[in-house]
Amino acid sequence: MSLKLEQKKKLVLEVSSKIQDAGSVVLAEYRGVEVHGMTDLRNKARDNGVYVRVLKNTLARKAVSGTPFEKLAEHMSGPLAYGISEDPVAAAKVFTNFAEDNEKLVVKAGAMPGQVMLALEIKQLASMPSREELLSKLMGTMQAPTSKLVRLLSEVPGSFVRTLSAVRDQKEKAV
Repeated sequence: MSLKLEQKKKLVLEVSSKIQDAGSVVLAEYRGVEVHGMTDLRNKARDNGVYVRVLKNTLARKAVSGTPFEKLAEHMSGPLAYGISEDPVAAAKVFTNFAEDNEKLVVKAGAMPGQVMLALEIKQLASMPSREELLSKLMGTMQAPTSKLVRLLSEVPGSFVRTLSAVRDQKEKAV
């Protein structure tokens, strides 16, 4: 069922607005993936903050024109699912992990603003930790010196108390 012109314009505007705020866009060919497989992909994507859309490549080319993802248009051929996410790693992780379980989904290309990536680069991007993981590691690293200082400062009075207790025990045994 084909869309009317107004519906197409609305769809292009919706996808274009998502792409404006995107950190990455991933293209995957879904030829042969069954309906329940695509539903699983969409559910996993939604859980990870990834917008997944299947649309005609001509509409997708219009959506990316004038954006930092414009160079991605030359990779748009065949039946493609588009994964768009603000987190640069999220879309790559979702599509790559799903492709490992379902060999019919083939990651073709992707892009970060101003840079097109091929399938191998998308796979490498998917192996990187997410933004949240990196932030938690950074916070742990920043807190380490403070917590070590607190332990060190509490060790001095603790050591003093243990020494006094040992002297007291020694005097009690002597009496």
